[in-house]
Amino acid sequence: MASDSSTRGRAHRLLSALAALLAVAGSVTATSGNGARGGRSVVAVGEKTAVLSLRELRWVTAARKIRPGRYEQPMQAQNLGERREADVSRKATTLLELKHHSTILNQPAGGELYLTRLLAADEARAASLQLPRAAGAAVTESGQAAAEVPLTSGIRFQTLNYVTTIALGAGAVANFTVIVDTGSDLTWVQCKPCHACYSQQDPLFDPAGSTTYAAVPCNASACAASLKEATGAPGTCARSGSGSERCYYALGYGDGSSSRGVLATDTLGLGGASLEGFVFGCGLSNRGLFGGTAGLMGLGRTELSLVSQTASRFGGVFSYCLPATTSGDSTGSLSLGRGAYRNTTSVAYTRMISDPAQPPFYFMNVTGTTVGGASLTASGLGARNVLIDSGTVITRLAPSVYRAIRAEFTLQFSAEAPYPAAPGFSILDTCYNLTGHDEVKVPLLTLQLEGGADVTVDAAGMLFMVRKDGSQVCLAMASLPYEDQTPIVGNYQQKNKRVVYDTVESRIGFADEDCTYM
Repeated sequence: MASDSSTRGRAHRLLSALAALLAVAGSVTATSGNGARGGRSVVAVGEKTAVLSLRELRWVTAARKIRPGRYEQPMQAQNLGERREADVSRKATTLLELKHHSTILNQPAGGELYLTRLLAADEARAASLQLPRAAGAAVTESGQAAAEVPLTSGIRFQTLNYVTTIALGAGAVANFTVIVDTGSDLTWVQCKPCHACYSQQDPLFDPAGSTTYAAVPCNASACAASLKEATGAPGTCARSGSGSERCYYALGYGDGSSSRGVLATDTLGLGGASLEGFVFGCGLSNRGLFGGTAGLMGLGRTELSLVSQTASRFGGVFSYCLPATTSGDSTGSLSLGRGAYRNTTSVAYTRMISDPAQPPFYFMNVTGTTVGGASLTASGLGARNVLIDSGTVITRLAPSVYRAIRAEFTLQFSAEAPYPAAPGFSILDTCYNLTGHDEVKVPLLTLQLEGGADVTVDAAGMLFMVRKDGSQVCLAMASLPYEDQTPIVGNYQQKNKRVVYDTVESRIGFADEDCTYM
């Protein structure tokens, strides 16, 4: 039985939550002329609350034709998902509308199995991150070049990652949809003649159609040290049919996905900017969890990443804003350089941490955590080297931290109404039956970072909708198997944030931003 002091503490927190909710309701009512248009969040100034339409959480799919490669791998569910290189004193709550939700697939017999396999792929990716246990070119006010491209959910391409479009080649320029990955370095696309390719929606890249395509020679530094740092293995040399030597790469990912082919250079088009001599992988044998995309954009930290190759032009700075919705009509953005952001709060920075054992990855230090404004205590809090990753979906936490978050979330969420428990789903173990509820009040998670930056997860990143009737809605976070493993902040919890990576100043920044631009 809880002590009197504990009971009073809980009652105090619940009353505070009610007061905050009433304050927000008054604020929203006062601004109803502009509130919640198009289903977007309405945030009261000075408050960490919002009214959120479930349209931001829908899994919206559209039928698209998949182009088979010469060796077609059927787009089975096990090939969907993601991959990974081997190698506040105030209650923070939100109202979440639960109307008209749909799962990723509309087929009654396939939706849950589909989601299960996607999350299983995410689990494989997160496990592979662990070390073995023991728009057009522009000029900013600073005069530095910048480029911006739309960024959308990849659900239409059968992946829970985010995607963007690049142009490749000169002469017969073609566009390719690629996964945006901060945990990989080498950018690659599937190329002709593809010996073993998975199915993709775009045509294969044809090197013969580009006047600026060239294979990287074997004696180039990119073929040795740079490639080894980016992929874990140096390139190998072999003679082509014409007798010339060329450098071949072999890239493996922790979930079994892979890409092999020719290391090459060509002209890369990105947001109106033309980048000559860009080093990329021309994949001739590729398989795995890339959905129907054409390949991958590497935004990691080594020399072959897009960030490093364009540092002289864009200053080693990039940022993204991940949209909360999966509709093709709503896009966020990926910006290279210090672009003109649309953030509604100032960018708060924390120190960027490097790990020599995992050179491509971006780490930061978390000093504390709150749920609905309530500070938590756990042995794993204050964790160092927390990985932030655009390619992992669900945030993974140390077991002690996850238990503390789950307990406080359950306490506050259940205090609103006696929501029945629902079975766990895949890696998600805290689920509710919300059938018949149009909206619910959700406590928000805040990560307190080194240097004083606070990052509050958007309402759309707190719950994962499994069943369209609302009978299975889960807390969108999971526990790591072991206390000493690397925590990961996934893309599901980064939605509606401007996340800035400044590799020159060695800092990572966060700001609130409505990432639904269209």
